[in-house]
Amino acid sequence: MLLIGNWKAYIESTAKAKALAASAKRLSAKGTHEIVIAPAYPYIGMFAGTKGLVLGAQDVSHTTGGAQTGEVAAGQLADLGVSYVIAGHSERRAQGETNALVTEKVRHIFAHGMIPVLCVGEKVRDQDAQYLKEVREQISVVMQALSPKERLQVVIAYEPVWAIGKTGADAITAGDLAEMVLYIRKILADYIPGRANAKVRILYGGSVDAGNIRSLASGTGVEGFLVGRASTDVTTFSGLVKALT
Repeated sequence: MLLIGNWKAYIESTAKAKALAASAKRLSAKGTHEIVIAPAYPYIGMFAGTKGLVLGAQDVSHTTGGAQTGEVAAGQLADLGVSYVIAGHSERRAQGETNALVTEKVRHIFAHGMIPVLCVGEKVRDQDAQYLKEVREQISVVMQALSPKERLQVVIAYEPVWAIGKTGADAITAGDLAEMVLYIRKILADYIPGRANAKVRILYGGSVDAGNIRSLASGTGVEGFLVGRASTDVTTFSGLVKALT
């Protein structure tokens, strides 16, 4: 399983950042799962070169750098040893990021030897299943712009916006998740022939906790999780990892 801890902007002290990173390193040392931490930009450099720690970034510029105040270019992240970069997170899309912009980011990530984590997912679910078209477009626009080799390396994180923050009967079920994974595989088949599309890892992101992570991982076809706020607490995140073991 691939578990990516997206710290978002919750962490505001170096002490807590170091504690979380140390915990992730200990969990990684057990070798059961691949653990990635995605700190906010100010903390990435602090962990550059740390042995046994896999670094991710929460976003990247769609430009190559230069005269772009406030932007963080892919080359800068690669130089710090970042391995994975999140692109198209629902919170970024909510601020106006288009599929075309996300595609540019994915291409920059690949151009600098890193792996993009492409976030896709519907805002709401309608009775006519129009939301499926939304997910298809988010994936298809990016896949069309990639080489055959790059298509196999993309990590897709399915994060239905409507399920974020939901628990109990309002949360996504294992059955619903399994259906969406199959649907995503069907979309990928348009760009990756034969059984090769099985190489593309599909993660789930959205209100994952120690109580549901095992059921969401069992028989649904997901190969990991993109974890938000739960990854910013040492005890909670450790509990998630242990629940999968």
